Amino acid sequence: MNNKNNILFGDRVLWVALALLSIFSFLPVFSASSNLTYVVGQGTPWGYLLKHFVVLIFGFGLMYALHKTPYQYFKGISILALPLIILLLIYTASQGNIIAGANANRWIRIPIIGLSFQTSTLASIVLLAYVAHLMSKENPKLYRLKSSLLPLWLPVFIVVLLILPANLSTAILLFFMVLILVFLGGYPLKYLVGMLGTGLLMVILFVAIAKAYPDWVPNRIDTWINRIENFNNEENSGGNYQIERAKTAIATGGLLGLGAGKSVMKNFLPQSSSDFIYAIIVEEFGLVGGTALILLYLIVLFRIVVIAHKSDTIYGKLLVLGLGLPIVIQAFVNMAVALQVFPVTGQTLPLISSGGTAAWMTCISFGIILSVSAGQKIEKNDSEESQDKNENPLAILSEAL
Repeated sequence: MNNKNNILFGDRVLWVALALLSIFSFLPVFSASSNLTYVVGQGTPWGYLLKHFVVLIFGFGLMYALHKTPYQYFKGISILALPLIILLLIYTASQGNIIAGANANRWIRIPIIGLSFQTSTLASIVLLAYVAHLMSKENPKLYRLKSSLLPLWLPVFIVVLLILPANLSTAILLFFMVLILVFLGGYPLKYLVGMLGTGLLMVILFVAIAKAYPDWVPNRIDTWINRIENFNNEENSGGNYQIERAKTAIATGGLLGLGAGKSVMKNFLPQSSSDFIYAIIVEEFGLVGGTALILLYLIVLFRIVVIAHKSDTIYGKLLVLGLGLPIVIQAFVNMAVALQVFPVTGQTLPLISSGGTAAWMTCISFGIILSVSAGQKIEKNDSEESQDKNENPLAILSEAL
Protein backbone atom coordinates (compact mmCIF):
# COMPACT_ATOMS: atom_id res chain seq x y z
CA MET A 1 0.00 0.00 0.00
CA ASN A 2 1.40 3.40 -1.00
CA ASN A 3 1.21 5.97 1.80
CA LYS A 4 3.33 8.66 0.18
CA ASN A 5 0.34 10.99 -0.14
CA ASN A 6 -0.60 10.73 3.54
CA ILE A 7 -0.63 14.00 5.46
CA LEU A 8 0.05 12.48 8.88
CA PHE A 9 2.67 9.85 9.57
CA GLY A 10 3.65 8.08 12.74
CA ASP A 11 1.53 6.45 15.42
CA ARG A 12 -2.13 7.24 14.71
CA VAL A 13 -3.29 6.31 18.22
CA LEU A 14 -0.83 8.79 19.72
CA TRP A 15 -2.02 11.49 17.32
CA VAL A 16 -5.63 10.88 18.40
CA ALA A 17 -4.76 10.85 22.13
CA LEU A 18 -2.85 14.14 21.86
CA ALA A 19 -5.68 15.72 19.85
CA LEU A 20 -8.26 14.63 22.44
CA LEU A 21 -6.20 16.06 25.30
CA SER A 22 -5.83 19.37 23.49
CA ILE A 23 -9.49 19.63 22.47
CA PHE A 24 -10.67 18.80 25.98
CA SER A 25 -8.32 21.43 27.46
CA PHE A 26 -10.43 24.31 26.12
CA LEU A 27 -13.27 23.61 28.56
CA PRO A 28 -11.29 23.78 31.84
CA VAL A 29 -9.03 26.59 30.59
CA PHE A 30 -12.04 28.75 29.67
CA SER A 31 -13.73 28.00 32.98
CA ALA A 32 -10.70 28.38 35.26
CA SER A 33 -9.48 31.58 33.59
CA SER A 34 -12.32 33.45 35.28
CA ASN A 35 -10.08 33.38 38.37
CA LEU A 36 -7.60 35.61 36.55
CA THR A 37 -10.37 37.78 35.20
CA TYR A 38 -12.56 38.46 38.23
CA VAL A 39 -10.23 37.77 41.16
CA VAL A 40 -6.86 38.94 39.87
CA GLY A 41 -8.40 41.45 37.46
CA GLN A 42 -6.46 40.50 34.34
CA GLY A 43 -7.88 39.88 30.87
CA THR A 44 -11.12 38.11 29.94
CA PRO A 45 -12.05 34.41 29.74
CA TRP A 46 -12.47 34.70 25.97
CA GLY A 47 -9.07 36.34 25.71
CA TYR A 48 -7.39 33.51 27.62
CA LEU A 49 -9.28 30.98 25.52
CA LEU A 50 -8.08 32.64 22.31
CA LYS A 51 -4.51 32.70 23.61
CA HIS A 52 -4.72 29.01 24.50
CA PHE A 53 -6.07 28.26 21.02
CA VAL A 54 -3.24 30.14 19.31
CA VAL A 55 -0.62 28.47 21.52
CA LEU A 56 -1.93 24.97 20.71
CA ILE A 57 -2.31 25.69 16.99
CA PHE A 58 1.28 26.88 16.82
CA GLY A 59 2.39 23.94 18.98
CA PHE A 60 0.72 21.40 16.73
CA GLY A 61 2.29 23.18 13.76
CA LEU A 62 5.69 22.56 15.35
CA MET A 63 4.71 18.95 16.05
CA TYR A 64 3.64 18.42 12.44
CA ALA A 65 6.85 19.93 11.02
CA LEU A 66 9.07 17.89 13.34
CA HIS A 67 7.25 14.60 12.75
CA LYS A 68 8.14 14.86 9.05
CA THR A 69 11.81 15.44 9.87
CA PRO A 70 14.00 12.29 9.94
CA TYR A 71 14.78 11.73 13.61
CA GLN A 72 18.46 11.03 12.88
CA TYR A 73 18.87 14.77 12.25
CA PHE A 74 18.29 15.46 15.93
CA LYS A 75 21.66 13.91 16.76
CA GLY A 76 23.53 16.81 15.17
CA ILE A 77 20.95 19.35 16.30
CA SER A 78 21.38 18.35 19.96
CA ILE A 79 25.18 18.64 19.73
CA LEU A 80 24.99 22.12 18.17
CA ALA A 81 22.20 23.31 20.49
CA LEU A 82 23.78 22.17 23.77
CA PRO A 83 26.32 25.02 24.15
CA LEU A 84 23.67 27.52 23.03
CA ILE A 85 21.20 26.28 25.63
CA ILE A 86 23.86 26.51 28.35
CA LEU A 87 24.44 30.16 27.43
CA LEU A 88 20.68 30.72 27.47
CA LEU A 89 20.42 29.19 30.95
CA ILE A 90 23.27 31.36 32.19
CA TYR A 91 21.51 34.45 30.84
CA THR A 92 18.22 33.35 32.45
CA ALA A 93 19.89 32.73 35.82
CA SER A 94 21.65 36.11 35.77
CA GLN A 95 18.55 38.27 35.29
CA GLY A 96 18.12 38.93 39.01
CA ASN A 97 14.34 38.45 39.11
CA ILE A 98 13.18 38.15 42.73
CA ILE A 99 9.54 37.59 43.68
CA ALA A 100 8.60 37.60 47.39
CA GLY A 101 12.27 37.18 48.26
CA ALA A 102 12.68 34.03 46.13
CA ASN A 103 14.59 33.32 42.94
CA ALA A 104 12.28 33.79 39.94
CA ASN A 105 14.85 33.40 37.16
CA ARG A 106 12.85 30.81 35.24
CA TRP A 107 11.70 32.84 32.28
CA ILE A 108 13.00 35.20 29.67
CA ARG A 109 10.82 37.54 27.70
CA ILE A 110 10.51 36.86 23.97
CA PRO A 111 10.71 40.17 22.07
CA ILE A 112 7.83 41.33 19.82
CA ILE A 113 5.32 38.58 20.77
CA GLY A 114 5.68 39.33 24.50
CA LEU A 115 5.46 35.73 25.72
CA SER A 116 7.56 34.45 28.60
CA PHE A 117 9.82 31.55 27.71
CA GLN A 118 10.89 28.99 30.33
CA THR A 119 14.37 28.00 29.20
CA SER A 120 14.58 24.90 31.42
CA THR A 121 11.97 23.10 29.29
CA LEU A 122 13.96 23.55 26.08
CA ALA A 123 17.19 22.69 27.93
CA SER A 124 15.64 19.39 29.07
CA ILE A 125 14.77 18.39 25.50
CA VAL A 126 18.21 19.27 24.16
CA LEU A 127 20.09 17.55 26.99
CA LEU A 128 18.04 14.34 26.82
CA ALA A 129 18.42 14.16 23.03
CA TYR A 130 22.17 14.69 23.47
CA VAL A 131 22.43 11.94 26.11
CA ALA A 132 20.38 9.57 23.93
CA HIS A 133 22.81 10.21 21.05
CA LEU A 134 25.88 9.59 23.22
CA MET A 135 24.53 6.35 24.69
CA SER A 136 23.58 5.04 21.25
CA LYS A 137 27.18 5.29 19.99
CA GLU A 138 29.18 2.10 20.06
CA ASN A 139 32.05 3.68 21.94
CA PRO A 140 33.51 1.58 24.78
CA LYS A 141 35.15 4.67 26.29
CA LEU A 142 31.74 6.09 27.24
CA TYR A 143 31.23 3.20 29.65
CA ARG A 144 34.33 4.08 31.65
CA LEU A 145 33.94 6.67 34.37
CA LYS A 146 37.05 8.69 33.55
CA SER A 147 36.38 8.77 29.81
CA SER A 148 32.70 9.72 30.23
CA LEU A 149 33.17 12.63 32.65
CA LEU A 150 33.84 15.28 30.02
CA PRO A 151 31.49 14.33 27.14
CA LEU A 152 28.59 13.03 29.26
CA TRP A 153 28.51 14.12 32.89
CA LEU A 154 29.97 17.62 32.61
CA PRO A 155 27.14 18.90 30.35
CA VAL A 156 24.57 17.09 32.50
CA PHE A 157 25.70 18.68 35.77
CA ILE A 158 26.11 22.13 34.18
CA VAL A 159 22.54 22.14 32.84
CA VAL A 160 20.99 20.65 35.99
CA LEU A 161 22.86 23.03 38.33
CA LEU A 162 21.82 26.04 36.24
CA ILE A 163 18.16 24.97 36.51
CA LEU A 164 18.30 23.98 40.20
CA PRO A 165 18.26 27.40 41.97
CA ALA A 166 14.96 28.48 40.39
CA ASN A 167 13.25 25.15 39.68
CA LEU A 168 14.04 22.22 41.96
CA SER A 169 11.38 19.83 40.66
CA THR A 170 12.43 20.24 37.01
CA ALA A 171 16.10 19.78 37.91
CA ILE A 172 15.37 16.58 39.86
CA LEU A 173 13.15 15.15 37.12
CA LEU A 174 15.75 15.94 34.45
CA PHE A 175 18.62 14.41 36.43
CA PHE A 176 16.75 11.19 37.18
CA MET A 177 15.68 10.94 33.52
CA VAL A 178 19.33 11.18 32.51
CA LEU A 179 20.18 8.40 34.96
CA ILE A 180 17.43 6.23 33.46
CA LEU A 181 18.68 6.85 29.91
CA VAL A 182 22.30 6.03 30.65
CA PHE A 183 21.19 2.92 32.58
CA LEU A 184 19.12 1.77 29.59
CA GLY A 185 22.12 2.55 27.40
CA GLY A 186 24.19 0.03 29.35
CA TYR A 187 26.23 2.37 31.56
CA PRO A 188 27.74 0.48 34.55
CA LEU A 189 25.46 0.55 37.60
CA LYS A 190 28.32 1.16 40.03
CA TYR A 191 29.19 4.41 38.25
CA LEU A 192 25.51 5.44 38.20
CA VAL A 193 25.34 5.07 41.98
CA GLY A 194 28.42 7.29 42.19
CA MET A 195 26.80 9.93 39.95
CA LEU A 196 23.62 9.82 42.07
CA GLY A 197 25.70 10.38 45.19
CA THR A 198 27.55 13.23 43.48
CA GLY A 199 24.25 14.85 42.55
CA LEU A 200 22.95 14.63 46.13
CA LEU A 201 26.22 16.04 47.44
CA MET A 202 26.01 19.00 45.05
CA VAL A 203 22.44 19.76 46.16
CA ILE A 204 23.50 19.69 49.83
CA LEU A 205 26.48 21.90 49.04
CA PHE A 206 24.28 24.34 47.13
CA VAL A 207 21.80 24.54 50.01
CA ALA A 208 24.61 25.14 52.51
CA ILE A 209 26.17 27.92 50.42
CA ALA A 210 22.82 29.52 49.64
CA LYS A 211 21.81 29.56 53.31
CA ALA A 212 25.17 31.01 54.31
CA TYR A 213 25.24 33.67 51.57
CA PRO A 214 21.61 34.34 50.55
CA ASP A 215 22.45 37.71 49.00
CA TRP A 216 25.10 36.19 46.75
CA VAL A 217 23.21 33.08 45.68
CA PRO A 218 19.54 33.72 44.73
CA ASN A 219 17.50 30.65 45.62
CA ARG A 220 14.10 29.25 46.53
CA ILE A 221 15.23 27.15 49.49
CA ASP A 222 12.76 28.70 51.93
CA THR A 223 9.95 28.01 49.46
CA TRP A 224 11.02 24.36 49.11
CA ILE A 225 11.22 23.92 52.89
CA ASN A 226 7.83 25.55 53.44
CA ARG A 227 6.18 23.31 50.86
CA ILE A 228 7.60 20.17 52.44
CA GLU A 229 6.66 21.31 55.95
CA ASN A 230 3.13 22.24 54.85
CA PHE A 231 2.77 18.88 53.14
CA ASN A 232 3.74 17.04 56.32
CA ASN A 233 1.68 19.29 58.61
CA GLU A 234 -2.01 18.85 57.84
CA GLU A 235 -2.99 21.13 60.75
CA ASN A 236 -1.33 24.12 59.07
CA SER A 237 -4.40 25.29 57.14
CA GLY A 238 -2.81 28.59 56.18
CA GLY A 239 0.21 26.99 54.56
CA ASN A 240 -1.97 24.35 52.87
CA TYR A 241 -4.42 26.87 51.41
CA GLN A 242 -3.97 25.72 47.80
CA ILE A 243 -4.14 22.03 48.65
CA GLU A 244 -7.21 22.48 50.86
CA ARG A 245 -9.05 24.35 48.10
CA ALA A 246 -8.01 21.70 45.58
CA LYS A 247 -9.27 18.86 47.78
CA THR A 248 -12.53 20.73 48.34
CA ALA A 249 -12.98 21.06 44.59
CA ILE A 250 -12.30 17.34 44.07
CA ALA A 251 -14.69 16.33 46.87
CA THR A 252 -17.40 18.62 45.48
CA GLY A 253 -17.17 17.02 42.05
CA GLY A 254 -18.47 13.65 43.17
CA LEU A 255 -19.08 11.04 40.48
CA LEU A 256 -20.29 13.16 37.55
CA GLY A 257 -19.26 16.68 38.58
CA LEU A 258 -21.08 19.99 38.66
CA GLY A 259 -20.96 20.45 34.89
CA ALA A 260 -18.71 22.35 32.50
CA GLY A 261 -18.02 25.90 33.67
CA LYS A 262 -19.82 25.44 37.01
CA SER A 263 -16.78 25.16 39.28
CA VAL A 264 -17.03 27.20 42.47
CA MET A 265 -13.50 26.70 43.80
CA LYS A 266 -11.91 28.20 40.68
CA ASN A 267 -12.66 31.60 42.22
CA PHE A 268 -10.71 30.74 45.38
CA LEU A 269 -7.93 28.47 44.12
CA PRO A 270 -4.75 30.25 42.94
CA GLN A 271 -3.22 28.86 39.72
CA SER A 272 -6.56 27.19 38.93
CA SER A 273 -5.88 27.37 35.19
CA SER A 274 -2.35 25.96 35.40
CA ASP A 275 -0.87 24.11 38.39
CA PHE A 276 -4.21 23.06 39.92
CA ILE A 277 -6.35 22.68 36.82
CA TYR A 278 -6.88 18.97 37.54
CA ALA A 279 -8.85 19.86 40.67
CA ILE A 280 -11.15 22.09 38.58
CA ILE A 281 -11.56 19.29 36.02
CA VAL A 282 -12.68 16.83 38.70
CA GLU A 283 -15.02 19.41 40.25
CA GLU A 284 -16.71 20.05 36.91
CA PHE A 285 -16.55 16.57 35.33
CA GLY A 286 -16.40 14.41 38.43
CA LEU A 287 -14.60 11.17 39.05
CA VAL A 288 -15.59 10.00 35.58
CA GLY A 289 -13.87 12.95 33.89
CA GLY A 290 -10.80 12.76 36.12
CA THR A 291 -10.43 9.02 35.47
CA ALA A 292 -10.91 9.48 31.71
CA LEU A 293 -8.10 12.02 31.71
CA ILE A 294 -5.81 9.59 33.55
CA LEU A 295 -6.65 6.90 30.99
CA LEU A 296 -5.71 9.25 28.15
CA TYR A 297 -2.29 9.83 29.68
CA LEU A 298 -1.90 6.07 30.20
CA ILE A 299 -2.67 5.56 26.49
CA VAL A 300 0.01 8.13 25.67
CA LEU A 301 2.44 6.25 27.92
CA PHE A 302 1.55 2.93 26.31
CA ARG A 303 2.11 4.29 22.78
CA ILE A 304 5.46 5.80 23.85
CA VAL A 305 6.58 2.36 25.05
CA VAL A 306 5.29 0.72 21.85
CA ILE A 307 7.12 3.21 19.61
CA ALA A 308 10.32 2.74 21.58
CA HIS A 309 9.98 -1.04 21.39
CA LYS A 310 9.42 -0.98 17.62
CA SER A 311 12.36 1.30 16.89
CA ASP A 312 15.19 -0.50 15.10
CA THR A 313 17.91 1.76 16.50
CA ILE A 314 19.19 2.29 20.04
CA TYR A 315 19.07 6.03 19.43
CA GLY A 316 15.40 5.88 18.46
CA LYS A 317 14.50 3.86 21.56
CA LEU A 318 16.38 6.14 23.95
CA LEU A 319 15.13 9.32 22.26
CA VAL A 320 11.48 8.27 22.54
CA LEU A 321 11.77 7.20 26.18
CA GLY A 322 13.90 10.22 27.11
CA LEU A 323 11.44 12.74 25.70
CA GLY A 324 8.18 10.89 26.37
CA LEU A 325 8.50 9.60 29.91
CA PRO A 326 9.13 13.03 31.55
CA ILE A 327 5.90 14.38 30.04
CA VAL A 328 3.80 11.53 31.42
CA ILE A 329 5.59 11.69 34.77
CA GLN A 330 4.93 15.44 34.91
CA ALA A 331 1.23 14.82 34.26
CA PHE A 332 0.93 12.35 37.13
CA VAL A 333 2.98 14.56 39.44
CA ASN A 334 0.59 17.44 38.72
CA MET A 335 -2.44 15.28 39.52
CA ALA A 336 -0.72 13.84 42.61
CA VAL A 337 -0.15 17.38 43.95
CA ALA A 338 -3.86 18.18 43.64
CA LEU A 339 -4.64 14.96 45.53
CA GLN A 340 -2.02 15.82 48.22
CA VAL A 341 0.08 12.77 47.37
CA PHE A 342 3.10 15.02 46.61
CA PRO A 343 4.09 18.46 47.91
CA VAL A 344 3.40 21.43 45.65
CA THR A 345 5.90 21.37 42.77
CA GLY A 346 4.74 23.97 40.27
CA GLN A 347 4.51 21.39 37.45
CA THR A 348 1.69 22.03 34.96
CA LEU A 349 -0.59 19.45 33.30
CA PRO A 350 0.81 18.84 29.78
CA LEU A 351 -1.45 19.96 26.90
CA ILE A 352 -4.19 20.85 29.40
CA SER A 353 -2.95 23.72 31.56
CA SER A 354 -3.06 27.26 30.28
CA GLY A 355 0.37 28.45 29.26
CA GLY A 356 2.66 29.30 26.39
CA THR A 357 6.09 27.92 25.76
CA ALA A 358 5.60 24.89 28.06
CA ALA A 359 2.93 23.63 25.66
CA TRP A 360 5.25 24.28 22.72
CA MET A 361 8.04 22.26 24.31
CA THR A 362 5.61 19.40 24.90
CA CYS A 363 4.58 19.55 21.24
CA ILE A 364 8.24 19.59 20.16
CA SER A 365 8.90 16.46 22.21
CA PHE A 366 5.93 14.64 20.74
CA GLY A 367 6.89 15.82 17.26
CA ILE A 368 10.28 14.12 17.66
CA ILE A 369 8.62 10.98 19.09
CA LEU A 370 6.24 10.85 16.12
CA SER A 371 9.24 11.33 13.83
CA VAL A 372 10.72 8.10 15.20
CA SER A 373 7.36 6.37 14.69
CA ALA A 374 7.02 7.80 11.18
CA GLY A 375 10.48 6.52 10.29
CA GLN A 376 9.39 3.02 11.29
CA LYS A 377 6.30 3.17 9.09
CA ILE A 378 8.14 4.61 6.08
CA GLU A 379 10.78 1.87 6.27
CA LYS A 380 8.03 -0.75 6.60
CA ASN A 381 6.10 0.63 3.61
CA ASP A 382 9.21 0.80 1.46
CA SER A 383 10.02 -2.79 2.40
CA GLU A 384 6.48 -3.94 1.54
CA GLU A 385 6.52 -2.11 -1.79
CA SER A 386 9.87 -3.69 -2.65
CA GLN A 387 8.56 -7.10 -1.70
CA ASP A 388 5.40 -6.62 -3.80
CA LYS A 389 7.49 -5.66 -6.81
CA ASN A 390 9.70 -8.71 -6.40
CA GLU A 391 6.66 -10.99 -6.23
CA ASN A 392 4.69 -9.33 -9.04
CA PRO A 393 5.78 -10.34 -12.58
CA LEU A 394 4.12 -7.25 -14.10
CA ALA A 395 6.09 -5.00 -11.74
CA ILE A 396 9.32 -6.76 -12.71
CA LEU A 397 8.53 -6.36 -16.43
CA SER A 398 7.67 -2.68 -15.87
CA GLU A 399 11.00 -2.06 -14.12
CA ALA A 400 12.86 -3.80 -16.94
CA LEU A 401 11.18 -1.66 -19.59
